[in-house]
Amino acid sequence: MHQMPPSLLFSKALLLATGLLSCAIGFANEASLSSDTQETITNSEVVSDEALNKQNTKSSLNNPNAALVAMAFKFNRIDGSPNTYTEVVANYCKKARNGDADALFALAWMYENGKGVSADKSVAVQLYTKAAEQGHSSAQQSLARITGVQATSTLPTCLLPDPPVAKASTLDANSTAEERKAVSEKTAALFYSQRHILKLVNKLAPRYKIDTNLAMAFIAVESGFNVQATSVKNAQGLMQLIPETAQRFGVKDAYKAEENIKGGLAYLRWLLAYYKGDVELVAAAYNAGEGAVDKYKGVPPYPETRMYVKKIANLYNNITHPYQDNLVKASIIHDFPKKKTM
Repeated sequence: MHQMPPSLLFSKALLLATGLLSCAIGFANEASLSSDTQETITNSEVVSDEALNKQNTKSSLNNPNAALVAMAFKFNRIDGSPNTYTEVVANYCKKARNGDADALFALAWMYENGKGVSADKSVAVQLYTKAAEQGHSSAQQSLARITGVQATSTLPTCLLPDPPVAKASTLDANSTAEERKAVSEKTAALFYSQRHILKLVNKLAPRYKIDTNLAMAFIAVESGFNVQATSVKNAQGLMQLIPETAQRFGVKDAYKAEENIKGGLAYLRWLLAYYKGDVELVAAAYNAGEGAVDKYKGVPPYPETRMYVKKIANLYNNITHPYQDNLVKASIIHDFPKKKTM
């Protein structure tokens, strides 16, 4: 007889838990955890059948969130299934990262009540909100119950997307091992927080041989990750393409995220080739135009442009970036000594 893998059994357990949760909600008057229903089980203790039965008996009707968590423990005799609240958190994190509303809901409860994690209602509100946005009625009820708490702006670490390409040197075999880390941990966290945009840039940037971190730095400075951003000069979308630049690189709708990023990456690739990988000059030209940079043979003396260059440098540490030879004729700037601009 074929034996079902433990991981599949646990998945079925979670599905069963979700069904029981829905039933419990129908009888619940308030999705809250009162002081007399809280358990004394610690993060490191194994949950016994006695503790499980006690939790189910005392709190499942008043607190359907707890019923969902408790059901995860019911299969703790299966190898690989969770024995502690910390392990339950890890399992729900995996599902919540993929957008599972029930997992987001259960994980929010665990943050609200400090089960397996440090209690943090601001994180709980954020996770309840994400579940509620998918139409999860119990999450909506939980949000109505918790008042005066602002959602945190940063996702829990376990829900962050995969990191971007580590550094520009991975794009060019001639880059030196001594090259500095492309971005700081703080900047990386900023990029990670923009999950959907980062996913697009991770997909598109390698096609243009652009470091993901460099592209994300330009998006951050240009639009603050606002897909619908429009400047007073009619620069549009994530990478703030003016109509002439959009037309130049074949962008039909600058407010569509993927089209805009493609156009911006194409322009960055061109500028990198034109300025032989000089990130400072590329940033200056992206802001003021290559004509202005060529005229002044360096960063133009415009306060806005100089501030823009500093902002890019604050996000992206490398001063050079690999570029494609023979893509364009190099700028005449490289025939002159580079001026000190800052």
